[in-house]
Amino acid sequence: METDQKAITAFLETVHPYDTLPRDELADVARSFRRMEFRPEALIYVYQTPLGGLYLVKQGAVEITDGNGGLVSLLGPRNSFGERGLMRDGLAATQAKATEQTICLVLPTPTFKRLIETYPAFERFFNRKRGEKVSTEIATQKVADLIARKPLSCGPETSVVAAAKMMRDAHVSSLGVVAEAERLLGIVTQRDLSNKVLAGELPGSTPVASVMTPDPVSLPPDALGSDILNIMLERRIGHLPITAEGRFVGMITQTDLTRFQAVSSAVLIRDVVSAETVADLAQVAGRIPQLLVQLVGGHHAHDVITRMITDIADAVTRRLLVMAEHELGPPPVPYLWLACGSQGRQEQTGLSDQDNCLIVEDAATAEDMGYFRALAKIVSDGLNACGYVYCPGDMMATAERWCQPARVWRDYFTGWIAKPSPEAQMLASVMFDLRPIGGGGIAMFEALQAETLELTAKNSIFVAHMIANSLKHTPPLGLLRGFATIRSGEHRNHIDMKMNGVVPVADLARIYALQGRLAPVNTRARLKAAEEAGVISPSGARDLIEAYDLIAAMRLDNQVTLIKSGRAPDNFLAPSDLSDFERAHLRDAFVVVRTMQSAVGHNKAVVS
Repeated sequence: METDQKAITAFLETVHPYDTLPRDELADVARSFRRMEFRPEALIYVYQTPLGGLYLVKQGAVEITDGNGGLVSLLGPRNSFGERGLMRDGLAATQAKATEQTICLVLPTPTFKRLIETYPAFERFFNRKRGEKVSTEIATQKVADLIARKPLSCGPETSVVAAAKMMRDAHVSSLGVVAEAERLLGIVTQRDLSNKVLAGELPGSTPVASVMTPDPVSLPPDALGSDILNIMLERRIGHLPITAEGRFVGMITQTDLTRFQAVSSAVLIRDVVSAETVADLAQVAGRIPQLLVQLVGGHHAHDVITRMITDIADAVTRRLLVMAEHELGPPPVPYLWLACGSQGRQEQTGLSDQDNCLIVEDAATAEDMGYFRALAKIVSDGLNACGYVYCPGDMMATAERWCQPARVWRDYFTGWIAKPSPEAQMLASVMFDLRPIGGGGIAMFEALQAETLELTAKNSIFVAHMIANSLKHTPPLGLLRGFATIRSGEHRNHIDMKMNGVVPVADLARIYALQGRLAPVNTRARLKAAEEAGVISPSGARDLIEAYDLIAAMRLDNQVTLIKSGRAPDNFLAPSDLSDFERAHLRDAFVVVRTMQSAVGHNKAVVS
């Protein structure tokens, strides 16, 4: 029975939102599940009958139909069903039938409701009234945070044909009509072109000034979303220009509001789970930049934002694993897909490549390894198609080196620790950030991690080499209270907020984790654990966490600024774009990081 519970726990660790639960809670939840088997065509439950709990597909396939027999969805492993009825009156809102030999795990209703009430991740994932909640969020958002793209405008003398082509090419339904210095004169919409130009049989050379809506009502960037909703409802309009002191700075449309409501991490994960093709997954992943804009605009903490962004990458990865297994057949032996780098630390932003690997059970044969190499290619190619580009350093499961049995991985870490060459230090710094994503071999990783942390803590020479390696990334501090910016190239006069901003802190946190034999992988979690374990003092931890929070938040703010200006997000920030106040605080944060690096470099990790 204990073996069954371990298997259920390992399975739940690969299923969202169970993967967000604390370890003790997850173990308790695993014990509460009831295992049920169904033959092909067997009814699991019938419409409007009492539900026994929340169903989770562990193996097989389930067909969901409505009260009239219409197909609602086809579900596979890791999909849940029955929550709609449980969230209402306890009666099934649909009918469920197994379409092949199926194993379901059933979570008792009281446990399900307790998880909903206790853990926000469960409430967000299962609550079917997301739209109402998001509408409230829209009402409290600043207008500047709702603008989806940089403004598109034309002059009053522009012909209606030229204006129509501009809208078509940019996939928009309106233009601002501006004079000198972007002063707003009016707006022209597709409806204007249809009703006034086509229906009025006006020539294509007609200037837009003749058909535009002059002096339209507008709002400033610091207005609230509720102001937009009120104006659109009262005036029955679908386009609202945003102006700052008369200057046209953006346009909000009903489509923007609909898009805002449709984008949340829970909705994106839901769409990932139901995706049938890689193209479907890519379409979902393409909405991540807009989600980032909304999350930053909602003033969420940076670690919450990056966790939500990473959750989507995890879900995409798991869905690709399901697709790969469907194409190749069931795996011949247990395996574990792991992420490292920013995904491993749950710190992804709007710009991420892929860093991953495979650990396979030692019983795998050479033929079995061919299966896993094929699986790795399917998943890695799919991630690339979804915007998680191939790792430039080839640290991916597609490389034979990073798709190996557990015994080989054990030899890797043992060798790196015993002989800390420069390459070993670099590889270890990446691989110490491993986090399981999918597959059923979680026990292999737990044993490897425990053994590695034990060996590391006992080897002071290896730790010293890792400290030296971590100090290669330094904050961009210049002379005379300035910044050491990039001197040439595309990013001249910018600072790299990744390599010289968040990475130095991530490196420090990794060192503390090695010194304290700490299991967390997330940077902020490592810093807190290091404080609790006495690796760093409370004051040192507090200063470093606050510095990290400011650096990471400014990095996200800069990415959102780029997205809203129509550019791809990157990690390069121009200090000249910051206010004096922002520059001073950013430099102070970098000074804290440099100070902590100096303490570690002098073997003074515990500071006063």
